[in-house]
Amino acid sequence: MSGAHFAFTDRWGGVSAAPYDQLNLGGAVGDDSAAVLANRARAAETLALDPARVVWMNQVHGREVAVAEGPWTGEDIPAVDAVVTTRRGLALAVLTADCVPLLLADPVAGVVAAAHAGRPGLVAGIVPAAVEAMTALGAEPGRIAARSGPAVCGRCYEVPAAMRDEVAAAVPGTGCETGWGTPSVDVVAGVHAQLEALGVSDRQRSAVCTLESHDHYSYRRDRTTGRLAGYVWLDR
Repeated sequence: MSGAHFAFTDRWGGVSAAPYDQLNLGGAVGDDSAAVLANRARAAETLALDPARVVWMNQVHGREVAVAEGPWTGEDIPAVDAVVTTRRGLALAVLTADCVPLLLADPVAGVVAAAHAGRPGLVAGIVPAAVEAMTALGAEPGRIAARSGPAVCGRCYEVPAAMRDEVAAAVPGTGCETGWGTPSVDVVAGVHAQLEALGVSDRQRSAVCTLESHDHYSYRRDRTTGRLAGYVWLDR
């Protein structure tokens, strides 16, 4: 899309030691902080971004959205699961290791958003909250491009039957079965169903399942592990 950029990382090319090897971008998973900063600088350099112009969130599996005018630092980082900006050249980042990283852009309005959609956030409504925050800044759903990155697939996200039914009641289309016949939830399908209902038709999803891919971090597979990142930004 002209003027809008979307990027998702894998786990390779960084400096972190096992079990975070190599390109861990998460600062709250137990990894060495110097390694995380080095990894973030490497990822930004690969994307031709200024690491000082990347906005990170303190993700909490909710539906709160913050509007960013620039990067936050230290204790100023808000506890939100989506961030929106109209600042061109300011990159928004979302961290995941099975949850859905969702990137949104309306280059005509000059508005982008990054959202963290795990199962709790999906049910809470983080996807519509992010789109609503964009429209409040001038975006139109019919112009928004949505890209979801690597995440655990419905064939692998096993949950108790009661949880599957609860999520499916809140977000139709999410209830399914694993590849071995037990109850599961398809969060990716839920994210895209919500986007479709909101009028966002320009949608693409990654084919990568993080649990199945050893090129990506998966909390459900490894528990102690790193975090991937998704980035979205507009040309200056």
